[in-house]
Amino acid sequence: MPDITFLQDLVIVFGVAVVVVGLLQRVGFPSIAGFILTGVLVGPTGLGFVNDVHQVEVLAEVGVVLLLFGIGLELSLDRLRHLWQAIVLGGGLQVALTGTGTAGVAVWFGLAPGPAIFLGCIVAVSSTAVVLRALSTSGELDAPHGRLAVGILVFQDLCVVPMMLAVPYLAGEGGTGGDIVVTVGTALVVLVGVLLAARRLVPRLLAVVARTRERELFILSVFLVCFGIAWALSLAGISLALGAFLAGLVVADSEFRHQAMSELIPAREVLASLFFVSVGMLLDVANIGAQLLATLGLLGVILVGKFAIILGTALLLRLPLRVGILSATTLCQIGEFSFVLLNAASGFDLLGPALTHNLLMAIVLSMLLTPLAMAFGPRLVGGAAYVPWLNRLLDAEPPGIELPEPPSGHIIVAGYGLTGQRVCRAVREAGLAYVAVDRNPDKVRAAHAAGDRAVLGDVAQQEVLEALGCRQARLVVVNINDTSAAESAVRTIRATAPHVEVIARAPYEMDMAALRSAGATEVITAEATASAAIVASCRSALRAMQPPA
Repeated sequence: MPDITFLQDLVIVFGVAVVVVGLLQRVGFPSIAGFILTGVLVGPTGLGFVNDVHQVEVLAEVGVVLLLFGIGLELSLDRLRHLWQAIVLGGGLQVALTGTGTAGVAVWFGLAPGPAIFLGCIVAVSSTAVVLRALSTSGELDAPHGRLAVGILVFQDLCVVPMMLAVPYLAGEGGTGGDIVVTVGTALVVLVGVLLAARRLVPRLLAVVARTRERELFILSVFLVCFGIAWALSLAGISLALGAFLAGLVVADSEFRHQAMSELIPAREVLASLFFVSVGMLLDVANIGAQLLATLGLLGVILVGKFAIILGTALLLRLPLRVGILSATTLCQIGEFSFVLLNAASGFDLLGPALTHNLLMAIVLSMLLTPLAMAFGPRLVGGAAYVPWLNRLLDAEPPGIELPEPPSGHIIVAGYGLTGQRVCRAVREAGLAYVAVDRNPDKVRAAHAAGDRAVLGDVAQQEVLEALGCRQARLVVVNINDTSAAESAVRTIRATAPHVEVIARAPYEMDMAALRSAGATEVITAEATASAAIVASCRSALRAMQPPA
């Protein structure tokens, strides 16, 4: 009879997870925190229900691969190209500042330069799996702080390869700077080659398979693309997770993106939950008490330090304070790739057993706290909004309100995205006075190039609304992608001008109640608009199909 111990472990894990996650969600805790806590409870240092952690970790690795493949499907290479500034500038600044800052503090505490730099590499990396899962679940991947977080995470993951290659060099046991450069260069050549080949071959493969109309064959092909590209890139030293993410980007640029995503979701959700359970199993409950103060001190320094650095990075990129705070609460933890770096350095004893143990516990605790920090982020933003001097001191750009005359009887268009552009055009054609306002300098410049009257500013700040003449305005149209930011803006508008009409846009029907309670006169959702357009198209098509009377 085959050994079914592994199946027994899975039954225990899933059973405890159902109870723990269900209870925590009742009190407002996110599911990721529940899965990590499940791992803590059932792991070998908790209640000891599961002792063979390795078997769970194998499935967890598969879950991470599928999770990041799915995230890549949601983004696509074309969308990622628009994030080049967040990837190159944001990611470069964050990794450089975090790495050098951590190394400097470690040297000050007596650590040798090599181990100090290695510690900086570990702290610089955030959790791609936790953050992207949380952003995707909350629908914030397209929000300004979501785009910045994704860009920084992509840069961090790309840095893992040279970090791993630098481990022997930092330990002083072989390898030169030239060897590292050559190896990294080779990995980049392989990366570009595999992606170019995949972008040409994958759509053709999926097209051939799709013509067979065999669902099982299509599912197998999607898994082949996911694991095949990840495996090919792993031969060049690139992590399986990053390879799977890039594979998802390749498929996302094809016409089979949505079908692949729908087939992938069930397996991805189940196996990805095992990754978070395996993270919880790493926590040594027995030693928490003995090393509690040292671990909490290390955890506090890491969270506060990374928060400050990521906030500073966002402000250096001239992003609003709100985006900086939300990005900092999202990325201030240490990620799963830090486990990979610690494993790569296990034979060199770079950090010593005591620091390694405390760091491992701090990593797990930081990932456990991430969903809670992300949930607390909007409240922190709301608190900062009530401190005017803080907004003036830290705002990435001055409001930039330069109107030639006091406006009156005009329309304020908040947000100059695609919807904002069309609203401005419609108002201009109607011969009405208007002014657009956006926090992004590039969008303000685009508005000027299009002949629209636009200024730089944040409508969630009362000073900006005063300068825009909100009290004298006829109407305010709020076109902001981030629902929580839109809600904050509507509340400020209503507090500034209680009687002005406010039309707000929201992505989903479930966002209507929050915007209405904030003071919006009317809320239009993209979900309802798309549904109405589809129904109208169906009716037109059905009328065209009816035979003439």
